[in-house]
Amino acid sequence: MTHIADLLPESNIVLDVEATSKKRLFEQIGQLFENHAQIARSVVFESLFARERLGSTGLGQGIAIPHGRIKGLARALGAFVRPLQPIPFDAPDGKPVEQVFVLLVPEQATEEHLELLSELAQMFSEKTFRDQVATATDATGIHRLFSTWTAAPR
Repeated sequence: MTHIADLLPESNIVLDVEATSKKRLFEQIGQLFENHAQIARSVVFESLFARERLGSTGLGQGIAIPHGRIKGLARALGAFVRPLQPIPFDAPDGKPVEQVFVLLVPEQATEEHLELLSELAQMFSEKTFRDQVATATDATGIHRLFSTWTAAPR
């Protein structure tokens, strides 16, 4: 199992989210973490938006990895969200975002934070993985993809 799968419970995988903007998406993600991890939605929203103001977390290829530091968080948490419609995200390639992995880390988790972002970037850089996640029909299937992913040999 990957590090990513460890911090991504199936309950944090949501498909067909109705959001037409980053703001609305971050509000819904805040609600998700409030419901499943007891983190105030406003804290999640502010953390994600503060990071986004530094530069888009859109990677290109329809992928975004918004992330933020949360004071008092004991360990990293993840969520995967697939919007019903692509969302403009100011990605380098100009493409709207269709797959969003949200990463919340403890305020001091610098090294772990970077390792997790690196692993996510590796996963989503593989077209086969992106395509499989895009066509998976439920949270169980998506979680299985994150669980069984292995880095391609270099």
